[in-house]
Amino acid sequence: MKKSAFWIFFLAINALALTPGSYLPPEIFNWWDKAQHAIAFGVLAVLAVLAYPEASRLRIALLLIGQGVLIEVLQYYGGYRFGDWQDAVADGVGVLVGMWGVAWLMRVEWFRSLMRFESLKEPHEN
Repeated sequence: MKKSAFWIFFLAINALALTPGSYLPPEIFNWWDKAQHAIAFGVLAVLAVLAYPEASRLRIALLLIGQGVLIEVLQYYGGYRFGDWQDAVADGVGVLVGMWGVAWLMRVEWFRSLMRFESLKEPHEN
């Protein structure tokens, strides 16, 4: 169930990001747009850690940040969307906040019980 939730959200974010939007010129800086990017990638980071608890959190974070950058590159070269480095930064901030949030949640007993996590150890620790 956790892996399904992650992949459904991952595909939804990519579909929304790469679907042709309006042809309006980009605003110089829109706080709400950046917040949407950060929220989406923060949720994606939390779902990734929950779906793949055995994976390195650093690896998850780097892959998700890379995905955010890749989306912006594809938008830039796609011709029908505007690739924006500020969106990529917002994605990265969202990933970092999501990783911090899930690290905090993993220390809360009721959350670990709810998610059926046995240990607080990082996946690479023995």
